[in-house]
Amino acid sequence: MNIVEKQFSQSELEAIAAALGDTSEGLTGSEIDHILATLKMADPNPDMTKWKRLHNAFVERQNYSQNRRAILEFIRQAMKPERYAKCPERFEPMRANVNRALAFSGLAVNAAGQIYAVDRAQTLSEAQRRADELRADLTTRGVHPDVLRFCRAELVADNYFHAVLEATKSIADKLRVKSGLSEDGAKLVDATLCGSAPRIAINDLLTDSQRSEQSGFANLVKGVFGMFRNPTAHEARVLWRMSKEDAEDLLSIASLIHRRIDAAR
Repeated sequence: MNIVEKQFSQSELEAIAAALGDTSEGLTGSEIDHILATLKMADPNPDMTKWKRLHNAFVERQNYSQNRRAILEFIRQAMKPERYAKCPERFEPMRANVNRALAFSGLAVNAAGQIYAVDRAQTLSEAQRRADELRADLTTRGVHPDVLRFCRAELVADNYFHAVLEATKSIADKLRVKSGLSEDGAKLVDATLCGSAPRIAINDLLTDSQRSEQSGFANLVKGVFGMFRNPTAHEARVLWRMSKEDAEDLLSIASLIHRRIDAAR
């Protein structure tokens, strides 16, 4: 059976959809519209979030055709290098996300946007072992559940960096949900945690010590964002080799930030 006639598992489809529909590094809504229309692929839930929309479209098409031909073609269309001629900085981070998901299917996308076969079994077992070990250690530390959910095999398939990156993204998501704002990175921190009357306050801001704590917390979040979210440096950081010990320490910091935001007013 060739790579086209096989089918993706439900978990593989979810991972691929999540990579392609990633909030900050995936396809835009209009790009998804265009590719689905080009391939004449049904869009059963256009009002859902991008990754859920793609997941449902992929599931419906694969169930209908009983193969993954259309999904592979969607990936090829999404990863055409010429699509990123005006914003080349988007291509490599997105390719890295897609390849982490495809590794579980024994596939990868090269720099020319072509899909080819890779060794699947070894990647799966190693990634799962590393994910289980990371989750066990962090559970012992009592890490926030919103951080634990990023200890997944597809995120540590090649290195722990991506689990930390995704946990960092979840901090920004929580700030946006709690504040109702749409900014990202340092601008989001400035708009939510800074100023004399911040939108999100981690204490009563009545004393100099409390105001200093608020300012220090804002700087901590900014530092985490600056370390992992700076798009101009992201391409190089995709290759940053991170140890499990460093990942655990950084995910513990993310856990602290989550708990303080949860308790904030």
